[in-house]
Amino acid sequence: MSTKPPPLRARGEKVARRGNGRSAAPLLAVLVLLVGALLAAWRYEISSTKVAAGRPPVKLVVAPGSSAESIARQLHELGLVRHPLVFSLLARGTGLSGVLKAGEYALSGPLSVRGILDALARGDVVRRDLTVPEGRNLDEIAALVVAEGLDLAAFLAVARDPSPVRDLDPEATSLEGYLFPDTYDVPQSPQAPRALVGRMLDRFRAVISPHLEQIAERGLSVRQVVTLASIVELETASAFERPRIAAVFWNRLERRMPLQTDPSIVYALKQAGRWDGNIRKRDFEIDSPYNTYRHLGLPPGPLGSPGREAILAVLQPAATRELYFVSRNDGSHEFSETLAAHNRAVDRFQRRRTSS
Repeated sequence: MSTKPPPLRARGEKVARRGNGRSAAPLLAVLVLLVGALLAAWRYEISSTKVAAGRPPVKLVVAPGSSAESIARQLHELGLVRHPLVFSLLARGTGLSGVLKAGEYALSGPLSVRGILDALARGDVVRRDLTVPEGRNLDEIAALVVAEGLDLAAFLAVARDPSPVRDLDPEATSLEGYLFPDTYDVPQSPQAPRALVGRMLDRFRAVISPHLEQIAERGLSVRQVVTLASIVELETASAFERPRIAAVFWNRLERRMPLQTDPSIVYALKQAGRWDGNIRKRDFEIDSPYNTYRHLGLPPGPLGSPGREAILAVLQPAATRELYFVSRNDGSHEFSETLAAHNRAVDRFQRRRTSS
């Protein structure tokens, strides 16, 4: 019995299959090399230095709501990534794409793409110290804020909204008097004005909260205390004199005498756009509710932001019956209980000085 050889077609198929198996090995090797090269290029791209040490910082401004893709395009335009896809994939792969912070960045080297991503995730935005001196009013604080690069309109929009202090001062028409004077670390970001105002209000609350019970027991309002404290703040820079000056004003209020404080005239002139750095005789007749020469009692509201010592002086005034004081022209004041004594002090420290 003879055995027929297998059909040639079948042999051909078998040979073809063997041939495919032998040709797959070089292709696989090529793929491995290609993947390895891509991985090496990827590692190099994300870890190599993009912002060199000693070079000027690269400014990057990330707008609120920016996606990882839009930030990637900005970085590409700045020459910090070869292709936006590199940063986008890295952000998504690390799970950081949803936590990148808006703001102004000054990217300083040495910094890689991964380092840039980490800086944006941490929110390492540019920050500057803003010092608000005691006694400054809203417009003056706004000028300081603008000097630090914050948006004027955005700051005033927040500062003129009284709702955050309505629990302390139902009569507030703005945050005048409640933006506590201090030094603040200000981030350079679109949210900075609101964040700054929030911190200033928190600082005020920390100072006033321990005294709220005392204020209520004396039948006073927070607005009255802050208003008088703002006057005391503007009348003297001497911490030693503040309780004494506060006592003078309390004594005058009790006797229904006008406060006759020059800072109220200055504030009225500023509100009217008439302040040029000098008070003239006609200014004491300005038609304003802040004119304490024409109107009894406290002015309608604070003249600026008092510091802690001025607030404490109002709450803890000196035990004195004095009703008057006049500047000695050396940073201190001469205090008097009677008008006659006060006129002599004025003659001594002011009139003779003017005529000499």
